[in-house]
Amino acid sequence: MPPEPTPADAANRSPGDAALRPLHGEELRAPTLPELLGRIALGDEDAFSHLYDDTAPLLFGLIRRVVRDVAMSEEVLQEVFVEVWRQATRFDAHRGSARGWLCTIAHRRAVDTVRSSEASRRRDSEEGLLQMEQQVVDVQEEGIMRVESQRVQTAMGALTSAQAEAIRLAYFGGYSHREVAALLDIPIGTAKTRIRDGMIVLRDRLGVTS
Repeated sequence: MPPEPTPADAANRSPGDAALRPLHGEELRAPTLPELLGRIALGDEDAFSHLYDDTAPLLFGLIRRVVRDVAMSEEVLQEVFVEVWRQATRFDAHRGSARGWLCTIAHRRAVDTVRSSEASRRRDSEEGLLQMEQQVVDVQEEGIMRVESQRVQTAMGALTSAQAEAIRLAYFGGYSHREVAALLDIPIGTAKTRIRDGMIVLRDRLGVTS
């Protein structure tokens, strides 16, 4: 089986290279998209090149409407044609048109790319917020630890039992938020909330400013 061609290979071929040889008994005419996909399913690189020339502008326009970014759209187009080469055997003319099949692949790839990009941005944003929150907690902790132990113990009396338990584990026991959650058998979000709320009460009681 010949090596898998890429859309770049197809785009770099000259028109003469893309000429298709007619099959036995086939008239000298331009092959249809279903015929091209049938040949691609058999590993015909010339058919792949011809399909690229015929459909790349249409698919790129569809992808760009979804993705917006030109460079990213070009990357998605490359991925689409690689998938077409690999999945051509799955095309069934009885279930829909070849053009519709190609457009479905392109649209799905474009949507997946946008979702992946948005998810990545959300992760970056959430990580930034967590870092900022942790910096605030660190400042509060340093301020409280500078206060004499007796005053801290007295201020702890203003906490709920749940807050005090979480604070003792986190700041006097040296456990991480995740470890506190495991030790108390509570969700990590609940552990963080108890620690944060408890630190706010201690800060106010001890007159510590962040």
